[in-house]
Parts: sequence; C-alpha cells; structure tokens
Amino acid sequence: MNPYGKYNGKELEYVARALDSETPGNGDFPWVTEFEDQFCNLSGAKYAIAVNSATSGLHAALIAAGVESGDEVIQPGLTVIMNSLVTLECGAIPVYTDINPDTWNIDVSTIEKKITDKTKAIMAVSLFGLPLDIDPIMELARSRNIIVIDDSAETLCGEYKGKFAGVQADMTVFSFENKKHITSGSEGGMIITSNDEFALKCRKFAGLGYKNLTPRLGRSSLSFKDFQNPDYERHDSLGLNYRMNSISAAVGLAQLERAEHIVARRVCVGEMFNQAIQGCSWIIPQAKIPGANHTYFTFGARYEGLVEKGISWQEFYGEFVGRGGDGFYAAWKNPYLEPALRGRICDDITLETGLCPIAEDFQKKIMLFKTNYRNLSDAAKNARLLSELVNELGR
Repeated sequence: MNPYGKYNGKELEYVARALDSETPGNGDFPWVTEFEDQFCNLSGAKYAIAVNSATSGLHAALIAAGVESGDEVIQPGLTVIMNSLVTLECGAIPVYTDINPDTWNIDVSTIEKKITDKTKAIMAVSLFGLPLDIDPIMELARSRNIIVIDDSAETLCGEYKGKFAGVQADMTVFSFENKKHITSGSEGGMIITSNDEFALKCRKFAGLGYKNLTPRLGRSSLSFKDFQNPDYERHDSLGLNYRMNSISAAVGLAQLERAEHIVARRVCVGEMFNQAIQGCSWIIPQAKIPGANHTYFTFGARYEGLVEKGISWQEFYGEFVGRGGDGFYAAWKNPYLEPALRGRICDDITLETGLCPIAEDFQKKIMLFKTNYRNLSDAAKNARLLSELVNELGR
C-alpha cells in the first residue's frame, strides 16, 4: 500500500464486498445506512441523509425548509455559485450579504440588515474549513422564524464551543467531492439534522418522493403482497433522485473511519503555511474565532503586496512557482459576478459589481494554498519556499 496514497484504509475491501453481491451478507449489506449511522456517531446529529453531492444536499435542505417561489435566501457574497443555483432552482431569490473582514464568513451583523418579510432561510457557509460563529446567527434566526442551513462542504470535523461544528444549525450539508477532507469517490454529500420533520423531508425529496421513506432507516418495511399489488401507490410527494449509491457509501465509510487522522494532517499542513507568514504585514491569514478550530480545507490568506510592495498577486504567484512552489489558488469569482448570473435581475436588484464590496475586494486578493499533501515533506518544502520569499521581500 502506498503510504502517501489517498485510499489507505479499507476502501478496496469495502468496495469489493459491495460488488460481491452473490456472497451472503454482502449483497444485502446496508452500506448507505451504515455510512449514515457512523456519520451520526461522529457528529452527534440525530439524523444523517447521504446524497450524491453537496449541491443536491443544499437543494434538499432548501426544500425541507419550505423555500418556494418568491422567498428570499440570505447567503454570503464570497462562496461557490452552487448556493445561488439551488436557490434559483427553488424559484427563490438569493440575497447576498457582505463578509466579516477577519474570518471571511458571513456573520450576524451582515445578515440582520438583509432580513425582510420574504426571508425564509439563511444559507451560511463555513468557508475554507473555518466553522461559522453560528450561535448569534441561530439566536437571530429563531427570533424571526427563519431556517438556518450551514454549508459545511469544506469544514469536516470542525469544533465549535466544544461540539461538532454543524450540529448547531437546523440543517448542515457536507461534501465528499474528491478534493474534500474525505471523499466517497468523486462526488457525494451528507445532510445532518436533529429535526424529525426536516430529516423526513430531505430524505423524501432526495429519494424521489417515495411515501415509505423514513427519516433514519431509509424505508419502512413492506410485504411483497403490498408493493406487488397493481393498486400500490409509491410516491406521495415530489422529489428527485439524489440518493447515494452503495459503492460510494462503501468508499465514504472507509474514509470516515480515518477522518480525524485525515483532517489532522490538513491542520498540520495549514499550520506550516501559517507559520511561514508569521509577522508578515501584507499577507494576512483568515482569522480563527474564539471557541472554534480551523480544519484547513485550504490555507487562505489575503494578499496586500500590491499596495505594500508594489508586486501584484499574479507577479507574486509567478515568483513563488518560479522558485519551485506548487502555486496557489484564487478564490472563486463572487457568485453574482459569474457570467451565468451577472446582470440577472432578482426582485428588482441587478446582480452586478457593488453588492458586497468587501467580498469583491477580497476575492481579488485571496491566496489559497492546498493542504491535501500526502507527503508532509512536500508541504514543508512549499511552506519553506513561501517563507523565504516573504523574507526576501521584507515582512
């Protein structure tokens, strides 16, 4: 087994068992249910609903929240476009809020200004591995009868005030896409909630609206004479096929068994980069919050070298790569400035530059260093190259 490989646990064993449907005990093993149960054990949530992607999970969560045409969903101006897409798919209106300049996450002060009588949900995002400061958001939402969905696609095994980050929200969605902390192969996701009604609605919407689905066990048992009857009615609500398959669940289950170790390695790498820029006034890391950790899906820092050193983001990138560094990523364009949405009119508001000034400014400056190194010596090399470059330019 390659010590630096991605799948160093029981992934191959579990997939082989899932495929070996002829062997008693394998073909009927409930891989998806087992994956969900173990995620509940890890998170402390009452329910977990496995889906084929985090985008599907966000869509299901909005449906469970009762979001309909004309409703408003508050969301940050710095995030992926998927939050906007699922909102629009519900016929609802994405309402963008600016970000906290220290944490880059949405916070209660930005949300409160955007609430109207049309606000149905807040879709907050735990960005880049940093859990939300969610207690004040939940307090505000409870006072206004608004549902809170935490998009924790990038924040697995986060801690917030001594608990698993994500259990505080009404519903939280995690991603198992290939580059996330753990993966279920190439795509996958999980919704968690401790609310019976939300769990059932998520399960049914993600499962084609089958009437015999239950919040936790998947399906209630039926005798053959029931569902083989021509009068049997299968679907009592609208839904889509967002279900996770057994092979993906087998991979995800094996990864979940090693989740804390995998996340710890990312944290180790993130701290290497954090140390590399200590004392630098023009590369400012994403700030942590009291009572929470950072799981470092990526190590993010804001680049102010153009003002302080006369060196553009692109020039700094070129110098880092020229010295043998692996490079770093930019943040996505603000969702409302992507070509798919830019210029669109939502409830008399045109999606254009100026909606979220801080988020738009930071989007041009953020540097995202990868943390999913299999070989920690490679990570250490990149952190050293970054530190040396910063030293030469002057901290």
